Amino acid sequence: MPLLSKKEVLNLKLSSIHVGKLRELASNLGIDKRGSRTDIVKKLLGCPITEEVIDNFIKQKYTKQIETRRSIISDGELKEELGKVKTFSWGVVQGQLDQKIQTEYVRKIVRYEELLNNVKAKLHSEVTNYVICTWFNHWTTVLIEEHISTHPKIIPTIKNIKGIDIFFDGQPFDLKVTYLSRGYNPTDAIKNPSDLAIWMYENQGPQRFGADNRLFVILLDKDNPERSWELKRDFTLVFQKIDNFFDRETVSKEDEIVFTFRRSTYTAVTKVLIITK
Repeated sequence: MPLLSKKEVLNLKLSSIHVGKLRELASNLGIDKRGSRTDIVKKLLGCPITEEVIDNFIKQKYTKQIETRRSIISDGELKEELGKVKTFSWGVVQGQLDQKIQTEYVRKIVRYEELLNNVKAKLHSEVTNYVICTWFNHWTTVLIEEHISTHPKIIPTIKNIKGIDIFFDGQPFDLKVTYLSRGYNPTDAIKNPSDLAIWMYENQGPQRFGADNRLFVILLDKDNPERSWELKRDFTLVFQKIDNFFDRETVSKEDEIVFTFRRSTYTAVTKVLIITK
């Protein structure tokens, strides 16, 4: 999507708040909290409410979400658990576990004992590796996204809204924390991050296609790209690079890119932060 107006962004921010919390916000401002979500949003947009008030409300609620997670496991404990991962090998292609089970076990093996022996000898370790990699990626991303969302220049969403995780410099972004794709030249990525962003939009899977604004945080070990996963848990370095990025960056027309997907042309606003080691 191209750059949005302040009114459009404000509407999106209100849409990212659970209806119960919208009623709380309306009540705090002395506005009638009755009616549907749409009704409440219209009332809020129709009153002389400042964007700063909405931003502070969202920040406050997001902080409580983090506190809830930390009541289960603290940042320090979570980082310690993530440090226990020794190897990072998927074993099974992400998203194709069921297909592998069907083709290599269910539909191929006809003897019961042979099935059990193959599951124990091969599938068990592959599934274990898959779960560990997925678990590692999830919780490292949680810590990184929480750090980003608490930056002074970031307004997070507190309800799932398709294609939007954060608002940065007055614009909505889908936050993508990932690694550099195999086959993409690291030197080219660092030299021309906009070209990399276009490539990532154009090479996304059809089932996950989206033309939303995206903010890419890419982890890259330049000497050993296959070990970039270890860089993702180097939180001291990663958090420092993130803070430096948001402290200096802004969003403008220059961040718009044009890409093609299945013969259609799209425009999106994109920012790329490549964290290297």
